[in-house]
Amino acid sequence: MTLFIDADACPVTAEALAVARRAGVAVVIAGNTTQNLERHVRSGDPRDAAHARRGFWVDTLAVSTGADSADFAIVESLRPGDVVVTQDIGLAAMVLGRGARAIGVRGRVYSTVTIDSDLFIRAEEKKVRRAGGRTKGPSAFTDRDRRRFVENLEDLLGIW
Repeated sequence: MTLFIDADACPVTAEALAVARRAGVAVVIAGNTTQNLERHVRSGDPRDAAHARRGFWVDTLAVSTGADSADFAIVESLRPGDVVVTQDIGLAAMVLGRGARAIGVRGRVYSTVTIDSDLFIRAEEKKVRRAGGRTKGPSAFTDRDRRRFVENLEDLLGIW
């Protein structure tokens, strides 16, 4: 199993890495080249499978700055059973379609049962905005969101 982190504007990268270290799961941090993805990696973290500690190692995947570049790079690398941290519903849908699992930064575990309605709502809100209307944005990110994320990621990665 590999944990992929869609690092573009991800507020829980440090928490995801901490959970992966405890779970012994490999991590790939993906983001565009304008970000310093290496800032998330500790100096003592193993950088490849040959040097993994209890299964944990971390790599970075820097992609071009084009729209959805990180999303497509993640999807191309996925295997069934992998887990992706993302706040992008479109990416979550692609992840589920590949037999992997997706979790939002607020701890919501995406499901094949509800992803179609999530995509529909996103499309309808986009129509309203294109027509000059306004839609409600997300509430402020809280410590409770962060705790929910950690708890649900621990469940996904098999930490009890």
